[in-house]
Amino acid sequence: MDFNMKKLASDAGIFFTRAVQFTEEKFGQAEKTELDAHFENLLARADSTKNWTEKILRQTEVLLQPNPSARVEEFLYEKLDRKVPSRVTNGELLAQYMTEAAGELGPTTPYGKTLIKVAEAEKRLGAAERDFIHTASINFLTPLRNFLEGDWKTISKERRLLQNRRLDLDACKARLKKAKAAEAKATTVPDFQETRPRNYILSLARSAMLWNDEVDKSEQELRVAQTEFDRQAEVTRLLLEGISSTHVNHLRCLHEFVESQTTYYAQCYRHMLDLQKQLGRFPGTFVGTTEPASPPLSSTSPTTTAATMPVEPSVAGLAPPGEAALCLEEVAPPASGTRKARVLYDYEAADSSELALLADELITVYSLPGMDPDWLIGERGNKKGKVPVTYLELLS
Repeated sequence: MDFNMKKLASDAGIFFTRAVQFTEEKFGQAEKTELDAHFENLLARADSTKNWTEKILRQTEVLLQPNPSARVEEFLYEKLDRKVPSRVTNGELLAQYMTEAAGELGPTTPYGKTLIKVAEAEKRLGAAERDFIHTASINFLTPLRNFLEGDWKTISKERRLLQNRRLDLDACKARLKKAKAAEAKATTVPDFQETRPRNYILSLARSAMLWNDEVDKSEQELRVAQTEFDRQAEVTRLLLEGISSTHVNHLRCLHEFVESQTTYYAQCYRHMLDLQKQLGRFPGTFVGTTEPASPPLSSTSPTTTAATMPVEPSVAGLAPPGEAALCLEEVAPPASGTRKARVLYDYEAADSSELALLADELITVYSLPGMDPDWLIGERGNKKGKVPVTYLELLS
């Protein structure tokens, strides 16, 4: 193997000079070229951006994948430049278990039917979570990671180079200072090894000439070092000022992350709301109230029967859809059996036959013969319409 010994020796000498200069600066034995305040502010802002970007990136990864083992596995696949294997989400795994349980316990039983419906909802939630993780990884994590692995590495490299240029500059300044001091001393103090009168003048002149050459050489090296330092400082300054563009890019990515997260939670809300409505329409579904479980007070109470006992599923509602609104206006509440109910959630009426509800409001409800047990007639002032039982808490 061919080695360039001159270059190797030169690099070793430069490294040794920088090490000596750095050590002397640490012990306060050498002067250090200070950067201007604006440059120092740029450095501080860049360091802060890097540190907080790392923290946000790591915590977002924890949010998207809480399992540390899975995160390590994904990290290894990325470092090996291999495709990360597809992994089922927790919601999809739960849906699989519920579906298998329904098949074994009886898919036609009320419990089995409910398991199947919940499994479908959990599967949709898992798919929505998968889409959210994929979108957030592309639109948010990838730009942050690209900054740390790309732009920041370039900035760090140029900062290290600037540090070396500064050490070279300060070493040249120290060398020039020493050379000038030696030159001044040589012009006044002779070389005592040449004390004979006839050699005194020659020795003094020879010493002054040697130190004068050393001063000229040091000044030339200082000019070169100053030029390289100024050039490197400008390059580093431009890169540091580019942090502002990085902030703008990260701001855009943050907006996209919020949008994807909003979409994800909106999908989850819709899926769970649909599931709640589906469970409320099952014959024999239990209606959650704060009242303790007890036998009906009277076998003739229509409200109690509607809230706890199923009827034939062939009965779909009060009347055909075209006559619903007219019939509701003409139907009078029964003489007995009306109850007060508190609305649990907001409900938007699907058509004119239904009554829109607001959470926590009190309405009067009652049932009519032949009604679907999952619906009651609700009255608020002079307004009347069908209301779902699952949205109500029966009070009295």
